[in-house]
Amino acid sequence: MEHTILVVEDEQGIREAIGIYMKNQGYNVILAANGKEGLEKIETNDIHLAIVDIMMPVMDGISMVMEARKQHDFPILFLSAKSEDIDKITGLNIGADDYITKPFQSMELVARVRSHLRRYEQILNLKNETKSEDEYVIGDLTLSNTTKRVTLNSRDIKLTPKEFDILKLLISHPGQVFSSQQIYELVWKEEAINTETIMVHIRKLREKIEANPKKPIYIKVVWGQGYKMENIQWKRRIFF
Repeated sequence: MEHTILVVEDEQGIREAIGIYMKNQGYNVILAANGKEGLEKIETNDIHLAIVDIMMPVMDGISMVMEARKQHDFPILFLSAKSEDIDKITGLNIGADDYITKPFQSMELVARVRSHLRRYEQILNLKNETKSEDEYVIGDLTLSNTTKRVTLNSRDIKLTPKEFDILKLLISHPGQVFSSQQIYELVWKEEAINTETIMVHIRKLREKIEANPKKPIYIKVVWGQGYKMENIQWKRRIFF
């Protein structure tokens, strides 16, 4: 799959240099000189990642990203000469995925782009896989995506919306290990800043579906990697 990188930077020399770095890595590159142009490029192209300068004429990077985030969730890396923590926090809070300051090493920028593209592609694939109207059954545990109902031995289990979404993610991919960061980003649909909440939700889920939460048979920990749904007599019922 050929990825398209959008570079939004008002300084022509920097804009073109980044474009060359990205093209040398095999990416398709689209250039824009300000935030307004950047938004126009987003609407007319299939963008997979954007590198956006903060200080620009016509429309700055902050305003552009705030507008882009209303409809798009591809990774965005902010680029700025500023290094103060408040600028980084502002950028991340309004929807950026990463922040790199000028001057920068070309290979560092390339490495960050690769990392974010890999994660974005994984998340897209998992989202597509979990879009279904199916009922999932593992052992005596059943989850209906259509009715939002979970039963254990035919007994209804009351879950919060987030607990349901976490269980749905795990039960629809039996045996697959998900890190706390992956679970957070797939369920909350935002960057994982604090993943401790995943541990809390998993504990509560176990209390509701496991006969002995201290010796779970459904949701297992893979130490140092994350969580998985044990593949117990798994089958998938598809209704037409």
